[in-house]
Amino acid sequence: MAMRQTPLTCSGHTRPVVDLAFSDITPYGYFLISACKDGKPMLRQGDTGDWIGTFLGHKGAVWGATLNRDATKAATAAADFTAKVWDAVSGDELITLAHKHIVKSVDFTEDSNYLLTGGQDKLLRIYDLSKPEAEPQVVSGHTSGIKKALWSSDDKQILSADDKTVRLWDRNTMTEVKAINVAMSVSSMEYVPEGEILVVTYGRTIAFHSAETLEQIKSFDAPATVNSASLHPEKEFLVAGGEDFKLYKYDYNTGEELESYKGHFGPIHCVRFSPDGELYASGSEDGTLRLWQTTVGKTYGLWKCVVPGKNFVCIFVKLQLHPNLSKSCTTSCRLKVRPARVTSFL
Repeated sequence: MAMRQTPLTCSGHTRPVVDLAFSDITPYGYFLISACKDGKPMLRQGDTGDWIGTFLGHKGAVWGATLNRDATKAATAAADFTAKVWDAVSGDELITLAHKHIVKSVDFTEDSNYLLTGGQDKLLRIYDLSKPEAEPQVVSGHTSGIKKALWSSDDKQILSADDKTVRLWDRNTMTEVKAINVAMSVSSMEYVPEGEILVVTYGRTIAFHSAETLEQIKSFDAPATVNSASLHPEKEFLVAGGEDFKLYKYDYNTGEELESYKGHFGPIHCVRFSPDGELYASGSEDGTLRLWQTTVGKTYGLWKCVVPGKNFVCIFVKLQLHPNLSKSCTTSCRLKVRPARVTSFL
């Protein structure tokens, strides 16, 4: 008897969710940040989706968001012509980085000392966060607005995408190493350091390239336009979502479609696997995030599989944190907050 996928729905945003990112696994678990057109990026516990806090300060839609590896800092990119760096423990705004146009992408180096940004002004900028008042390094060469910019190869290289071009840059010389053109507008890009793989989506295509050379490894075609795709940490599966409101799960080695299902009530804009690969998150035009199990029926996070005899039922338990938390909790708060009540849903 097959088990039905029961996603956890994370509400709170009031407009479309357009980007999300997980931290690495920390002593307090792992965390999830979401970017939304409501201008209020949110931080959540990654394995449960429970809200921790909202970063308040942007005056326009937030197009990109990321966490550093240990989830102590967050960065956001917005339509108010700024990128911001936040203390992800206290929720305080640390740095505002002014730009000349809409900012679409932000990414920390592994040591969290530098921030890479890209946006509608077609320029890549590298900020030294220990000297936020200093002028950033600027890299030009894109011919249209930058949609995504990511550090790669131990921060020695940069991967960036504009409308129909993906580019690889050398950080030391600040020069372009290689560029490839794709048939349609790039909708998303994910860098997988283990194996140096770049995942690019455009049209109905999910393409995998070497992050070091941009040579194509393989590609799959989905039944509908894909807005985002993510590769499982162990490279067993990939998930994708797009314009038909559906999520698709594929076998990475064969390209076989393993599952497909609806859960959102609007196009899916972003999908990402958790750092342990046990779940993946999706963000949608409907203003919600949803968490999905990689292995349906496994006891994990808020999902609990109960097997009475030969029959079984999968439930999830929803923890509701104290409603008066208006900023990100302190580290001690992450440990001390207790659920207000516990309910279960069949």
